[in-house]
Amino acid sequence: MSRVSMFNSPLLLGFDQLERTLDRLAKSAEGYPPYNIERIGENGLRITLAVAGFTTDDLAIELVESQLTVRGKQTDDSDRVFLHRGIAARQFQRAFMLAEGIEVSGARLDNGLLSIDLVRPVQEPRIRRIRIEAGDAGSGAGNTIDITARRVQPR
Repeated sequence: MSRVSMFNSPLLLGFDQLERTLDRLAKSAEGYPPYNIERIGENGLRITLAVAGFTTDDLAIELVESQLTVRGKQTDDSDRVFLHRGIAARQFQRAFMLAEGIEVSGARLDNGLLSIDLVRPVQEPRIRRIRIEAGDAGSGAGNTIDITARRVQPR
């Protein structure tokens, strides 16, 4: 059975990588650990994961290209005997896709909450004007394109 692509319009060129990213994120939609994403200031974001029982040695944060991955793995203490075990001690992996230019500014573990701070740099909008030169129809010479860019001040 073939799948209908969201990006199959001829007007959407070069979005195949975005489609693969969305597919990968949809497949990894597990609910553990729970997390929040909040805006911090005008250009900051914070991801907070509830990781009760994990220490800094049990957690790993890795950024590969634009994918931020948080992994947690606890080792069982064989000396402990549980009569009831209601606190999850399972390993997890949670992935977040970051937009281009977003940087990780730090992470901290406090009272069972792992907070990862992100910074989104301010982008200056650009207007690009493309000049088109007419070619000689009889010579077979192609058109040349001159691209000029100017910065636009945000409102």
